Amino acid sequence: MGLILIAMVASFGGLLFGYDTGVINGTQFYFSKYFYLDAAMKGWVVGSALLGCLMGAAFSGIFSNNMGRKNSLILSALLFTVSAYGSGLPGFLPQSVSLLVIFRIIGGLGIGIASMNAPTYIAELSPPNIRGQMVTYYQMAIVIGFFVVFLATYAIGQVGEEIYNLNEGWRWMFWSELIPCVLFLGLLFLVPKSPRWLILKGCDGEALDILNKIHGEEAACAAVMDIKESLDGGKVLPFQDMFKKSVFPIVVIGSVISALQQLTGINAILYFGADIFETALGFGQEDVLAQQILLAGVNFLFTLIALFSVDEWGRKPLMIWGSLGMVVGLLMVGFTLMTNKIGIFSLMGILMFIASFAMSMGPIVWVLLSEMFPNNIRSGAMSIAVVVQWAMNYVVSQLFPIVVESEVNNNAFWNGSLPYFIFIFFILMIIAFTMKYVPETKGKSLEELEKIWKQKYGELT
Repeated sequence: MGLILIAMVASFGGLLFGYDTGVINGTQFYFSKYFYLDAAMKGWVVGSALLGCLMGAAFSGIFSNNMGRKNSLILSALLFTVSAYGSGLPGFLPQSVSLLVIFRIIGGLGIGIASMNAPTYIAELSPPNIRGQMVTYYQMAIVIGFFVVFLATYAIGQVGEEIYNLNEGWRWMFWSELIPCVLFLGLLFLVPKSPRWLILKGCDGEALDILNKIHGEEAACAAVMDIKESLDGGKVLPFQDMFKKSVFPIVVIGSVISALQQLTGINAILYFGADIFETALGFGQEDVLAQQILLAGVNFLFTLIALFSVDEWGRKPLMIWGSLGMVVGLLMVGFTLMTNKIGIFSLMGILMFIASFAMSMGPIVWVLLSEMFPNNIRSGAMSIAVVVQWAMNYVVSQLFPIVVESEVNNNAFWNGSLPYFIFIFFILMIIAFTMKYVPETKGKSLEELEKIWKQKYGELT
């Protein structure tokens, strides 16, 4: 199987990440009414999956080191399948929000494991000159998952009247995820194991065979030598060593990037998009799902731009310019809300924000996290950074509906715009942090990047 096909299979973890995350957007509008949820409970049901994501990410480093990247992805596929089936059951079994929450947490475990292992796996198989593009397939898959699920929920939502969607439609929206779940699980048995993980386990011959098939004999031999040198004889630093002087700054940089990705507000807009379009932006209920398809289409188009530009333009320029675009987009939304002039200009602001995120912080953060950590700390450091990301995602998803409905946000001054100005503040922080602390990783091998860190912080031991 060629490298692109391997990357696409691994990226199915991203597609299910996007699908599972997006399906809550299409369903929460209906199950919130079905279960008579208030703002806090709505935030809990939506955010409960994120607790699973956090737990899955926390243990993903252990799974990755012991089971390998490939087997960890197989585990995530199984968890996705159980979650997709079980999330629709509360409509048939005794009406229990708790049951829905349990299966959402199970799905979150799958997302957390996949979100660490899929980009890591792709990066470890890819050559430096196209590694950014290969890892961006993961973000592209997330975006495709969002787009496909919006189409699926829209189609299911058109089957019957609103009463059908309130009682049955939202369950079929959850069950539609079973199709990509089964496909992902089956395809994973066709891809090879990560050569870097195999070398960690002393399986140099198997790793060399895989690299020969993907990169050719000469490049494969050189890669094995570089990997063995960087691993210091196969030594993986234990978790407690992540706090050593030479390692901790790298972990902090990756974790801050992860946190700031979520503090842009992207997932608040994706999770609660239906509510935003109906209430804040003044669109009717009949337009809500159609607006979501438009949002997902823009997300897909501009992620495609990032796919073909990340290895040419570099990581830092895309992050900086994309952040500026996000600021402009949210300013458009914020000022139209403050001045009570909501409408097409507000929608354009949301779409500009989504487009700017899709070509910058969306894919670039995953690219950076998959390549910036040295071989002997990659699983542990990546796990920490992804835990931070999901923890911040959870905080934002819990607080967003509360802030939206707060008295402060709805006073005469803010008029519903406060959350968007809070997000703008954190996006400005992204620009400052990126310019000062984030290295440019374009065109460098994973082992070359390790040498850069050693020069800056000393030996990673």
